[in-house]
Amino acid sequence: MPLADPLPAPASGRFIAAVHHFPLRIYFEDTDLSGLVYHANYLRYMERARSDMLRVAGIDQRANHEGGEGVYAVTDLKLAYRRPARLDDDLMVVSQVMEVRAASCAIQQRVMRGEDILTDGVITVAYLTPRGRPQRQPRPWIEIFSRLMRGEDIHP
Repeated sequence: MPLADPLPAPASGRFIAAVHHFPLRIYFEDTDLSGLVYHANYLRYMERARSDMLRVAGIDQRANHEGGEGVYAVTDLKLAYRRPARLDDDLMVVSQVMEVRAASCAIQQRVMRGEDILTDGVITVAYLTPRGRPQRQPRPWIEIFSRLMRGEDIHP
């Protein structure tokens, strides 16, 4: 018997004025004994949001990896924890491309609860060969990042 309503899909973000917005909710497993989100989980949220941002932008990391062409790896990370998140909070990870180079890019990410910035960071990723050496990013990817950095919306 067919369902009247389609099944829900996994959370996905979207671009608004060239800035990626990724929604998430805090669950019990995200918290520590104090009832606050464990500090390392903010990095997980940012990672999910960056992966989603690339997917929504039309960058197929999986195909590139499986084709033996290369992968991204975090090379630098600067974080500031400002306020804690708690059980059942609805959060938004906001990601914006800040810098694009031949083999890397820097993305500013903020974990937000409404207008409040909970965690603010800049994550730099390098594009690596399968053997772990830096290499130029695919030209179409550089073009996507450059358009986002200039504030241009993308439509993959």
